[in-house]
Amino acid sequence: MKKIIIGARGSKLSLAYAAKVKRLILETQSKLIKDDIEIHSIKTSGDIFHDKKLSEIGGKNLFCKEIEESLLTKKIDIAVHSLKDMASEEIISLNIAAYIERNDPREVFVSFKHSNFKELKDGIMGSSSRRRDLQLKLINKDILVKNIRGNIDTRIQKLKDGLYDGIVLALAGIKTLKLEENIKYIFSAEEMLPAVGQGIIAAQCRRDDTNIIKLLKKINNEETKQCALAERSLLKTLSGDCDTAVGGLATIKNNELILSTQLFSDNGNQDFIYKIKGKREDGIGLGKIAGTELLKKAGNNFKKK
Repeated sequence: MKKIIIGARGSKLSLAYAAKVKRLILETQSKLIKDDIEIHSIKTSGDIFHDKKLSEIGGKNLFCKEIEESLLTKKIDIAVHSLKDMASEEIISLNIAAYIERNDPREVFVSFKHSNFKELKDGIMGSSSRRRDLQLKLINKDILVKNIRGNIDTRIQKLKDGLYDGIVLALAGIKTLKLEENIKYIFSAEEMLPAVGQGIIAAQCRRDDTNIIKLLKKINNEETKQCALAERSLLKTLSGDCDTAVGGLATIKNNELILSTQLFSDNGNQDFIYKIKGKREDGIGLGKIAGTELLKKAGNNFKKK
């Protein structure tokens, strides 16, 4: 049998996510053994140009571009991504065949100098996301936000080197790498609505690769998929890119999907909030309604990219 090749970014976190996908496949396929699946690390443009803002070099999808190219050219069979890094418009010949059960989507405050973010005065916060920048300033106006890039280890090292007073990271990544001892505070989703897709691992393959699709369907989490579809539909409706300050989180309770959304104006001075509930299988439609309502609320204060 031909080996199955999984491709992912070379960061510790991305390789941990790829290893999780491999483990889940092996758990559901008794005929496969460990050596039947290989993980290849792929350097992406997002990793190469790590000293520039993502918006200056082409957006978050730079973490996916080279991996998707390897999938299209059949160098790999499965691409593993953090869903929040993926463009809202998918390549027609590719397909997210599995959404892995969502990790905790919340944000965390990490600092070696301060235990309370709200009491930080004139502190320098590291963030690579305009959404996070603006959300942080809603909680604490007395901070200065500076761009920070690099993987989790790199960012924590920059913090240790005293370049920042604190940084904000996704709890999912911190937990995966077992770095919880660095957390000073976990923001509630109400305080900081996460990025669309945060905490979700996406396993992507070629749309015509029926064998791989069968494997991935077994590890798909349907609840996570419905939430992901709702959030990505929101982003698509807004024509969101990596400079769009938007948060979106879908949850399912009692068979009902609840989508909370937040959009900031282009100048960052206003934020618009919209929440919608509906049937759990109507995620795409709910995301579209939420995006349309946010655009109405924002009016001329937000221009679709």
